[in-house]
Amino acid sequence: QVQLLESGGGLVQAGESLKLSCTASGESLDDYAVAWYRQNPEQEREGKEREGISCLTWGSGNTYYRDSVKGRFTISRDNAKNTLNLQMNSLKPEDTALYYCAATTYPGACSVSRPPRLYGSWGQGTQVTVSS
Repeated sequence: QVQLLESGGGLVQAGESLKLSCTASGESLDDYAVAWYRQNPEQEREGKEREGISCLTWGSGNTYYRDSVKGRFTISRDNAKNTLNLQMNSLKPEDTALYYCAATTYPGACSVSRPPRLYGSWGQGTQVTVSS
């Protein structure tokens, strides 16, 4: 099973940018869809699932974005480094969350938003905090 490690989180002000990276090891991502999920403390207290914000099918390059991040976030891949990136621009306080990278071989995973239970590999998460 692929292992995932996120990096790039931090504290920024509203309107600023951050770039998250997710480096995979153990096997190639060629047969995977790789996604970014996030969860804030309120969602966790309410027992809500992590929300999927973007997904990339490694083989085809097809992508999916949650409406709330369309036009601000860009997902991309670096094949040579087996790394998934998420460029986040125009950050808002409501983007504050723990961001996770996840991978699945589920067919068509990136066509729509999928529940996190379909993803079998997860990173530990990286914190993004946006101050107003």
